[in-house]
Amino acid sequence: RRYGIPTPDRTGGSHRRYGLASMSELRELRDEIAAGRRARDAAEVIRRRALEAAPGSDHVTEILSAALAFDPETIRTSLDLAHASLGLETTIQSVVLPVMREVGAMWEAGRCDVANEHLASQEVRTWLSRHAYVTAEARARKPVVLACGPNDFHSLGLEAFHVLLARRGLRCRVLGSQTPTKALLNAVDSSRAAAVVVTSHMNTNRRTAIESIRAIADLAGVEVFYAGNAFVSRRSRQGVPGRYLGDDLAGAADLLEEALAS
Repeated sequence: RRYGIPTPDRTGGSHRRYGLASMSELRELRDEIAAGRRARDAAEVIRRRALEAAPGSDHVTEILSAALAFDPETIRTSLDLAHASLGLETTIQSVVLPVMREVGAMWEAGRCDVANEHLASQEVRTWLSRHAYVTAEARARKPVVLACGPNDFHSLGLEAFHVLLARRGLRCRVLGSQTPTKALLNAVDSSRAAAVVVTSHMNTNRRTAIESIRAIADLAGVEVFYAGNAFVSRRSRQGVPGRYLGDDLAGAADLLEEALAS
């Protein structure tokens, strides 16, 4: 639990369910500790292996090193090189999101300063905004409104989702972090939105996010979707109106596109 190895799914009854990948991580952790490594170091070794096995792992490693060295130029260059070799969606899925997860884990574990995390976040956010406005021709007149729950700060995933939707020709209005329910309703009404996505990443913030989701679900003619770590377990989604988008960003964009087309 302390070092986040592994991260199993949970059942509707909130029981941990360990799949083959989780069992493999546990065995690796056991073996590394048995070989003499401290638990913290063993967890770091396992995380590094997982990053190295994924597409774009070299870019992830380079960006993390650049963040620790306060080197924004290398972060930008590595993101551009990843885009050129992997394409936009794979770069977002396999480079941008892993970088932000890992730098957040490093900060929480005391392996980097909050300034390193802020630098990485700002460079990634600037890079995403550059690509958000190189879009396909808009196919839908009514926009999709994207907002974090009223108490949620983390908006980078939402901004990355905006890029994927824009590339599919969907117009978006990104409201960002800590969007009050009343402000969200006003934005939906003013923009005559076709759909709304509400995200929440902390269990402690889920209740207020659900209040926003329910308020939107009461509106006629507006599709409501939700996502984020606060809704990963089936139990957390019980009684929540709308459609859960899951944790695959490209798959979520496809799902939303198909829903609006039907």
